Amino acid sequence: MELLENYNKALDAIYEHVGFTEYWVVYPINDNTQYYWNIYGDEVSYAESIEELESGDGNCYSGSIYRQRFYKKHVYEGKELTLVFLDTHTDGMKYFAIFDNSKRQNESD
Repeated sequence: MELLENYNKALDAIYEHVGFTEYWVVYPINDNTQYYWNIYGDEVSYAESIEELESGDGNCYSGSIYRQRFYKKHVYEGKELTLVFLDTHTDGMKYFAIFDNSKRQNESD
């Protein structure tokens, strides 16, 4: 029981940090804090290095910002972390991606 209580407290702390209120549809969370990242229009790109992010080569990934009708926003920015609804267009997988704000690169959106 303590394990679940700790999980729920951690989840609530993440949601509170970014200003997100859970409603109706709940998605899994993926920790992407190891990546450098940016938002380009309706796409999020992320990579293991700034060079890979800028070039799009190597371990560079991207996904669309998923527009879920139950939520008014789709990108939730906190002081240290940002939560993004992400759709990778792979196997129907949609999830909340958590990024480290200190690794966000220049905005181009």
